[in-house]
Amino acid sequence: MPIAQTILKEFEGQVPVTRKFLERLPEDRLSWKPHEKSMSAGQLALHIARVPGGVIRALQNSTAQAPDFANMPQPASRQEVLQVFEESVATVGSLLSAMDDKKLQETWRLLQGDKELFTMPRQQFIREIMLNHWYQHRGQLSVYLRILNVPVPASWGPSADEPAAFVQKAQSA
Repeated sequence: MPIAQTILKEFEGQVPVTRKFLERLPEDRLSWKPHEKSMSAGQLALHIARVPGGVIRALQNSTAQAPDFANMPQPASRQEVLQVFEESVATVGSLLSAMDDKKLQETWRLLQGDKELFTMPRQQFIREIMLNHWYQHRGQLSVYLRILNVPVPASWGPSADEPAAFVQKAQSA
């Protein structure tokens, strides 16, 4: 199986889980922060929504400039976050599926101005940033939801509020 297809299979399996987290973001708490150094709930959710599509777009060239993480945008609504998420998911589907193994194994560079921050194969960047980084922020959002007293969705396993997805499927069958 081509590399892109294995990555897409994992990604597509995690899209509905991530969507559930974003859908539970309280509309009236978008600007809430658990700490002054933290992103707001809305900023974090928008970042989660944007990461997959942003990563795949950045990998279309051999280099990309690092994003400005100091100025994370604040969404106006949960609907904005969900719309950005759906666009991001579509971008991954169209651009990643067009990447062959050779392209995914080629070296890619992240720059800040003229300074090289790191170099790695595209497939490694997808794993580390599009997927692992994405999961890490989804876990962070679960903490925000818990603090805000919002039921936390199950992800791989159960949460304190929901059984694992495979248990939910078995119960509905």
